[in-house]
Amino acid sequence: MKALIWLAKAAIGFVWFILILNFFTPFPGKAAIALYIMSAFLLMMHGLQMAIFIGAFGDKIKMSSWEKWSILIFGIFALLDIRRKHMS
Repeated sequence: MKALIWLAKAAIGFVWFILILNFFTPFPGKAAIALYIMSAFLLMMHGLQMAIFIGAFGDKIKMSSWEKWSILIFGIFALLDIRRKHMS
């Protein structure tokens, strides 16, 4: 399970790399616009996940600041990793 979570985090990291690369060297045509929309959507969804998780469990479990920010970066895969760490 740990290897699968790591692999999923690597895939999300690659997606973030492409999305950030698009800001500095925009892809041609309408691809750049689509990637801008995907960037905003991914940031909004992961931000919402982070806010909900910290709001619900922030006082119940002790999380480092990296764990909080990793939710914003990796989304559900960071949540699965945090659950594995705190429930074992």
